[in-house]
Amino acid sequence: MGTYSIQWKASAVKDLRRLDRQAVHEIHKAIEELASDPFCANTLKMKGTEHSYRLRVGHYRVIYSVYQSILAVEIVRVGHRKDVYRRSDFG
Repeated sequence: MGTYSIQWKASAVKDLRRLDRQAVHEIHKAIEELASDPFCANTLKMKGTEHSYRLRVGHYRVIYSVYQSILAVEIVRVGHRKDVYRRSDFG
């Protein structure tokens, strides 16, 4: 398995700006690890979607899509676990 490129949707970057610095640091570390293994232990496949997964980072969740044909991980949403699933723009 090769190294995946990390791509950010504009909405995910906007979500990240709203979080405190410590949370952002932890989330960045976890996302960097997705480049080598997008299916690590803290991830679950999201029901009803073809390519979407969620990554647990403490109380925060990272919603992302994996495209194996082009070795890319697209970060779709980042947020607190109580809020991140409300908007359904992943799928």
